[in-house]
Amino acid sequence: MSHSFILLLLQLLLLFSLGNAQLLRSNYYNQSCPRAEEIVKEEVHKLYQKHGNTAVSWIRNLFHDCMVKSCDASMLLDTVGDVVSEKSDPRSFGMRNFKYVDTIKEALENECPSIVSCADIIALSARDGVVTLGGPYIEMKTGRKDSKESHLEFVEALIPNHNDSIPSVLSQFDSVGIDTEGTVALLGAHSVGRVHCMNIVHRLYPDVDPTLDPDYAVYLKKRCPSPNPDPHSIEYARMDLDTPMILDNMYYKHLLQHKGLLLVDQELASYPTTSPFVEKMANDNNYFYEQFSRAMLALSENNPLGLDNGEIRKNCRYVNQVE
Repeated sequence: MSHSFILLLLQLLLLFSLGNAQLLRSNYYNQSCPRAEEIVKEEVHKLYQKHGNTAVSWIRNLFHDCMVKSCDASMLLDTVGDVVSEKSDPRSFGMRNFKYVDTIKEALENECPSIVSCADIIALSARDGVVTLGGPYIEMKTGRKDSKESHLEFVEALIPNHNDSIPSVLSQFDSVGIDTEGTVALLGAHSVGRVHCMNIVHRLYPDVDPTLDPDYAVYLKKRCPSPNPDPHSIEYARMDLDTPMILDNMYYKHLLQHKGLLLVDQELASYPTTSPFVEKMANDNNYFYEQFSRAMLALSENNPLGLDNGEIRKNCRYVNQVE
């Protein structure tokens, strides 16, 4: 299936999803599980206290789930039977902390069995993860149902890669209803977390990318001393050395200083249609938060499933067995 055909298909799905978004509403679990959102918040906070990097994982989970056809928790499925996990695709490299989704699901199942979907856990944990990282509170609607199938065949075409061109990235986000301004804001999530050396050594070896600040390149070479890093080794560089665990506009300030870690990041600052937004977000953190919230909300509502073609999984890793 060609890349262009998949993007066309997703454009059609976007039109369909505008109607599907009506499946979602605020306080969806008010009657069926009144403490649902509070439980997610409590678990996200507890997990962050024990394992700080979980906060970044919650945001990345939403991105990987909602960019691929639907916000339906398909990305959580493990490989079993006819299901081949989306986690097996190279675009999912570095994804982790799935066991902590299980922790949240278990807490919800103890309170309200078979009520809260894994797709809503992804959305709510992303919302609370953003707050944990010092970012804005985003009022997300709930009511998503879980997919009964994997969407592995769509991952390669729909998850932007670290060295994709800006037009390609903009097209991928446009396919799920995110405009250029929103795309620039969502990439601001790269203000937190870290990147494996595998994804940056091509900017360091054999020659340093001329768009990289020379002093920053020296630092990166210390973090990634080999042009052929072992993908299983713990070799990485922080996205942001100044505020590494705070979601803020420092990301954009660094782009203007030629300290973008990934190639796609740095090119945002020079591409004609994205550079004005980079400059505006670098100068105004509140503006960044406004646009990030808007884009996250739109992403979280991409083509949600209803009970007619979805389910509420008992275990987020497996489709429910027909009894």
